Amino acid sequence: MSDKTQITTTDAPAAAWLYSQGVRKGPMLQVSGQGPQDPATGEYLHAGDVKAQTRRVLENLKAILEAGGASVDDVLMFRVYLTTRDDFPAVNEVYGEFVKENCPSGVLPSRTTVMVELPQPSMLVEIDALACVG
Repeated sequence: MSDKTQITTTDAPAAAWLYSQGVRKGPMLQVSGQGPQDPATGEYLHAGDVKAQTRRVLENLKAILEAGGASVDDVLMFRVYLTTRDDFPAVNEVYGEFVKENCPSGVLPSRTTVMVELPQPSMLVEIDALACVG
């Protein structure tokens, strides 16, 4: 049985509480939910702009995936958390552009989207990822 490995990178925001940026066990890599934070400062960015927040979140996820030896094309499932259903079309637009840019196989990841209350008031979107490396 494979050992669990904590994944960390300075190219994504540091974990703020009691969790890892990502955890890999064997070929499976789970990336914790990411918010629209600046990797260097941890500052929440793009208040009120769900498109810009979504792009930042996806770039943070990509950095952790890469630190764990995976790519966006290795993602089996994204889970998207929104604070309001009204933002779904804008998030979907940015998400669609991102996965098309980063999934050369043409096989798009599975996805679930739910409406929730997020940990920081300025967060409009949070996304996590499950990938299978290799």
